[in-house]
Amino acid sequence: MHTTPAASEPALSLPKACPEPVEGRLALSHLAPGTVQSEIRAMSVACDQMGGINLAQGVCDTPVPAQVEEAAIQAIRDGHNIYTRLDGIARLRNAIAAKQQRDYALAYDPETEVLVASGATAGLHAACMALLNPGDEVLLFEPFYGYHVATLKSLRIDPVLVPLAEPGWALDTDTLHAAITPRTRAIILNTPSNPGGKVFSLSELETVAEVCRLQDLFLVTDEIYEYFVYDGLRHISPATLPGMRERTIVISGFSKTFSVTGWRLGYVTADSKWMPAMSYFHDLTYVCAPSALQHGAAAGLEQLPPSFYTELAASHQDKRTRILSALTATGLTPTTPAGAYYVLADASSIPGKTAAEKARNLLAATGVASVAGSAFFRPGRGENLLRFCFAKKDHDLDEACARLRRLSST
Repeated sequence: MHTTPAASEPALSLPKACPEPVEGRLALSHLAPGTVQSEIRAMSVACDQMGGINLAQGVCDTPVPAQVEEAAIQAIRDGHNIYTRLDGIARLRNAIAAKQQRDYALAYDPETEVLVASGATAGLHAACMALLNPGDEVLLFEPFYGYHVATLKSLRIDPVLVPLAEPGWALDTDTLHAAITPRTRAIILNTPSNPGGKVFSLSELETVAEVCRLQDLFLVTDEIYEYFVYDGLRHISPATLPGMRERTIVISGFSKTFSVTGWRLGYVTADSKWMPAMSYFHDLTYVCAPSALQHGAAAGLEQLPPSFYTELAASHQDKRTRILSALTATGLTPTTPAGAYYVLADASSIPGKTAAEKARNLLAATGVASVAGSAFFRPGRGENLLRFCFAKKDHDLDEACARLRRLSST
């Protein structure tokens, strides 16, 4: 119903009618001109167009655990198809809290300290909106995951890259300290990491934690690959370190562990003082995570035995061995990842002036898609690197390895 403003209220100031659009008003935002499709997505599209084997995107097309799949289907049939509470169904929040207690002895209240998010990416977005301001600086380790950087930029937060030292991507304490400025508000830490598969050691995590405590910083952790660790290593959640639970925002999810990347299900666990604002922004952007699929993830957490997680790591370590062997035979010298399911390999032998050209030339020659290493570094770095994903069905991975090996004989 239309109402006239009261006399004490100023009327809206409307623009004068203009017969022609004013030049420049129909324009993209200040953010948009620098926004392009990610190199990962671009290579996936190019691979699909030629019917190749996609080792570019971490789609993780291995089988979904039966318990997870069946529970989601049953939830649909049982009518769990409407909005949930903004922070997710109680069953899943309880299961996440129990999992954090089981794996890391971290106690989170499922009513006030757990958020079910529309993917880990949505969890990061909500955390940044809730805790950071335009013009703040956030430290990220290089090589970095592009979505972390892009999320910050989309919110007008300034990413500051802290390069890890080659070989092995070691953390240099002096480099980390030198990156701190009065505008620094947080550090984003991805362990095990995409793209390099680095698993931060306890001593490295203690260094990061000390900086956070001394400088009074948030630590935002992306732990989506927590179960993908190899050679007897273990994942350490930084929130377990002294004085870190209150300032650490733990982000993880089910995309990789349960092979459901298309379900878009993640979660955040954090101190209760930060959670209401994060939940608000997640609700504003996504309303809630997919309802029925939350039941599937809950069933996985409730029903899958500990052996599932150890076998998951063992099977991917075997896949890692196969891709490393093929890359080495092809002359694409790889760096052995300690975790996650990606390999960075030296592509100096592949024709092309840039890593993007090298990736496309390799795709044309073999039908195997990779990602330009430059997608994970500041401009000018990573141009002789390609990233390969090995979380594939065995027959697809073996065919990709065979194609790469044939390249070495041409």
